[in-house]
Amino acid sequence: MRWHMLKMVLTLLTTVCTLLIGLRVWQSADNHANEVVWEKLVSHQPAAPPVFDPAMVSGLPEPAQRFLRFAIKSGTPLYTVAEVSMNGDFSLGDKTDPNYWVMSAEQILAAPHGFVWRLNARQGLVTISGADAAIEKNSWSRFWLMGVVPVARAGGNADHRRSAFGRAVAEAVFWTPAVLLPSTNVRWESIDESTARVTLTHLDLSQAVDVSVDPEGKATKVVFQRWSNANSEQVFRLQQFGGYLSEYREFGGYRLPSKIEAGNFFETPEYFPFFKATVSNIRFPMGE
Repeated sequence: MRWHMLKMVLTLLTTVCTLLIGLRVWQSADNHANEVVWEKLVSHQPAAPPVFDPAMVSGLPEPAQRFLRFAIKSGTPLYTVAEVSMNGDFSLGDKTDPNYWVMSAEQILAAPHGFVWRLNARQGLVTISGADAAIEKNSWSRFWLMGVVPVARAGGNADHRRSAFGRAVAEAVFWTPAVLLPSTNVRWESIDESTARVTLTHLDLSQAVDVSVDPEGKATKVVFQRWSNANSEQVFRLQQFGGYLSEYREFGGYRLPSKIEAGNFFETPEYFPFFKATVSNIRFPMGE
């Protein structure tokens, strides 16, 4: 009987160890995929970028001129890839019960090509880690509870990719305004005296974002129609998303917001900021 019990215990331990090893290998594969994308996005940084001349935006609507001339100091190299360090609060709930977790995150943004957002979040002793990532025709969300249980896994389809592209374009307003200078795939149009709409097209995707600026040219908020399933029906559809930008700091010749609050159903009764971040640093990595 004792030998039988010992065999059962050993079998159970072997099964548990095998499961844990398998989960660890799975998580390592996730991390590796994120690292590969990160390095590919760094390679999109121009090796010898031109520098900003305010005359570059002279033909744009006045709010767009104000925005870009404030965001990019004259003579600044036009970097299109940024690495952002942030911390703050991230909600896993809803407006009635936001369920905020304390977060820290590292992100690379290389719109329109993609991004990686690596998250570590904590609520008490419970942790969540993982990443949102997108590159060209693929995107995913892959997160882990306590580093061992896979949760919130999505992506690898057209809906997720379209949603991720909208995010990348909106965040270019925050952190890589050089991407939004006039080009064949960037179009600006006037909305009113303080708001302009920028539309960025890449491959088969296009996203418009409305940028509101103050008299100095600081972007105070962004609003756009995002392809999202963050609704009670969990059905992908266009719905209003947006955020408020504040506490501007200078990073390498760029005047950028260091405080972001954003969420679904922006400026409607259903809105609440599920993402509240304070930026500690923004870098412009050099590609090889």
